[in-house]
Amino acid sequence: IRDAFRILHGIGCGYTLGELFGGKYVSGQMVWVPIRGAPLEIAKFGKENFMISAHLHLSNSDAIFYVIVGPELVSSKGFRIWGEGLKIGGKTIYEWTINGFSEDSGQNNLLAKQVIRTDQSILTQWHTFRDSDYGMEIINAFSGMRFLDLIPDQMRQPSIPGQNILGDAGENLPTVLKSICDNEQRKRMLVQWIRELTPMDIEDLDFPLDLSGKVNLILEESGGQRISAAAASDGTLRFLAMLAALMTPGPPSLYFFEEIDNGIHPSRLRLLVDLVEAQTAKGHIQVIATTHSPELLSIINDKTFKYTSIVCRREGMSDAIIRPVSEIPNAAELRKSQGLGRLLAGSWMETALEFCEDDEGGEETPG
Repeated sequence: IRDAFRILHGIGCGYTLGELFGGKYVSGQMVWVPIRGAPLEIAKFGKENFMISAHLHLSNSDAIFYVIVGPELVSSKGFRIWGEGLKIGGKTIYEWTINGFSEDSGQNNLLAKQVIRTDQSILTQWHTFRDSDYGMEIINAFSGMRFLDLIPDQMRQPSIPGQNILGDAGENLPTVLKSICDNEQRKRMLVQWIRELTPMDIEDLDFPLDLSGKVNLILEESGGQRISAAAASDGTLRFLAMLAALMTPGPPSLYFFEEIDNGIHPSRLRLLVDLVEAQTAKGHIQVIATTHSPELLSIINDKTFKYTSIVCRREGMSDAIIRPVSEIPNAAELRKSQGLGRLLAGSWMETALEFCEDDEGGEETPG
């Protein structure tokens, strides 16, 4: 799932397929970590290609974008677009295959005459559409994704003034938090969340400069004790980074957290879920998170449950399936009586999915 979102993100950034799957370098420095998998493993299960489709809610309409990608090892490019299409508000903007544009694709003459690179998405090649309001909104939605894989040792490091974008590993945490604290209202909210999320009685945050001019992070407790980021626990730093990500002004459109509960004490999971649900309820950002935690699943609200899916690999099958939990028969009722976490821990979900996928006779799902 994460790889699929990263491919859309790379498309929005204008990367070629070679850069997506092999890494993007600028002046010899890697700025994009390649999608996992060797060239012949990009399209799995012996297939020649794969398709990703994305449904987007734009400001004034809805859009559907799809792209079909596969290896082309006989060429020097290595990968190619086999097909791509875009619809906005039910109207086809373009539809392209290796044979060219379809007759009813709706593209204008300018696009039809443009030389199309087969190793890069049309979405970012078509200059007229790319610079339009709809084009910019779609591209920004893709390019604005963030994939945080927080590393406590990175978050403990001081940062250079002006670095107000949190790195994927949590770099620049001191300066990002300082930019939030420059607004007194956001600062009060940040401190309140820190007090709720951590066992520390935090009263204030301080950002002193060291001898090299870098910004450090100091947590001040009500008793006057000052704790540096270097001495803070991994869990505290993870909470601080999540707060920084979700509360920063002008946040990305989507955050992806792999194993969001990693390093978080079970007693604090409810507050973490409350934070995510509260920030996403404002409608400015989307959060996608993976977890194996029964405790976390037991405390999500009804809206989050509606958008919760299970990913599992059925016995004897080579591919995984993804199904909304709410669509499994009896899941909603059993969630209320037994709790979603208990259903996960007891393998009920996998059993129910096996039964549903194999059932052709209309029997009831095991309860």
